[in-house]
Amino acid sequence: MSNAAYDADLALFVDGAWAAGEGRDTRAVVNPATGGALAEVPLASAADLDAALAAADKGFAVWRKTDATKRAAILHKTAQLLRDRAEAIATIMTREQGKPLVESRAEVAGSVQLFDWYAEEALRAYGRVLVRPEGQRSIVIQQPVGVVAAFSPWNFPLYLMAKKLAPALAAGCSVIAKPPEETPGCTSALIRCLDDAGLPKGVAQLVFGVPDTVSRHLIASPIVRKVSFTGSVPVGKHLMRLAADGVKRTTMELGGHAPVLIFADCDLEKTLDMVVPQKFRNAGQVCVSPTRFHVEESIYEDFLAGFAARTAQLPVGDGLDPANRMGPLANVRRPEAIERLVDDAKAKGARTLAGGERLGNEGFFFRPTLLADVPLEAEIMSTEPFGPVAVSRPFKTMDEAIAEANRLPYGLAAFAFTENVRRANILGDAIEAGMVGINSFAISSADAPFGGVKHSGFGSEGGTEGYASYCVTKAVHQA
Repeated sequence: MSNAAYDADLALFVDGAWAAGEGRDTRAVVNPATGGALAEVPLASAADLDAALAAADKGFAVWRKTDATKRAAILHKTAQLLRDRAEAIATIMTREQGKPLVESRAEVAGSVQLFDWYAEEALRAYGRVLVRPEGQRSIVIQQPVGVVAAFSPWNFPLYLMAKKLAPALAAGCSVIAKPPEETPGCTSALIRCLDDAGLPKGVAQLVFGVPDTVSRHLIASPIVRKVSFTGSVPVGKHLMRLAADGVKRTTMELGGHAPVLIFADCDLEKTLDMVVPQKFRNAGQVCVSPTRFHVEESIYEDFLAGFAARTAQLPVGDGLDPANRMGPLANVRRPEAIERLVDDAKAKGARTLAGGERLGNEGFFFRPTLLADVPLEAEIMSTEPFGPVAVSRPFKTMDEAIAEANRLPYGLAAFAFTENVRRANILGDAIEAGMVGINSFAISSADAPFGGVKHSGFGSEGGTEGYASYCVTKAVHQA
């Protein structure tokens, strides 16, 4: 299956034109299932970044004046092109990122939903009229913030860039998109859909490059007025410092370490059937992946037995093989990082009930892993593993479980399983997270805000909140 064609056409896109070679530095794109190179992605030079800034500045002047119905039509057309090209894009994504093809298809479908939903939101940017004496008018309007620098990660390369592009373009902003170099093919395909849908030149640019070099160059420019970033906490803090010099608006969707509280009154078999596939979705490389499992002590051993049995049966291998339900980790760094965290936990007393080691001698695979009785002093209890590892501990009381859920400085997502409605209400209020799922992992959709608190960032993507993040509020008073 790993010999399937990689039909990605990799290039920069600036001011409506594609550019690839021409003496630019390149970086290898690697298939994580084999470790072999797929292609070379061109890296933007300083001149390319300056050209992207100038083009975005001109594109914004055109796009902000474009009628909202026309903007909506182009976004709807983009959604349709994504539908039409879904299988090709999903195959590219699996080849360069590793996730099973069924997950790649779902990611394309989610991206389609974002463009369709924000196409309609472009027509609902309502202001308001304030009450004033006769002959006076005071109105409040929403206007696009300006040129946006959008930085997205490799774990959901298409969806997370679509989550920035769709609302920004709907609001009337122009965008310089900087996706990860690990997964350039599927994000290039997204920009091609926008271009083929009739987006005016200069409204969307696509650049690749050394991340720190690109971010410093773009954020330092007075042309950029908004920074949207999805990624790690350390990098997010770095970008916030850069943005502070220009007092630029930022949206930061940073890392998490999601707690899962399992109460004795839940339907245990049903819960296990939900949590195990969700834990190992995208090989655990999900910012809202359920990771810290806190289980009421009366069902703790039953939970562990059921979790371990299901984990051992999970087919792992090349994501292009439809029999597999978990693929490799995305790059060569990840197995080593996961192995170090697991070894530390075991050295400090954790029990290994499933996995716990690398898999095979080709590609970047790590076995789906369940660790039990993990002590709080183990590094993995405070550091997000971002991989296929679940850690578990028992608890006695709800207050103890809530305290453990809130112990870390992260607050992106949290989950709880209980059939007690009053307890569910208390948990929804008491858990410090931007999103809480009760008996559900469905916390990300086009119409819902997605974002965290504490060190997990601020601002929301998705929903009307995501649209508003690309707008400035203006009050106009007329006497």
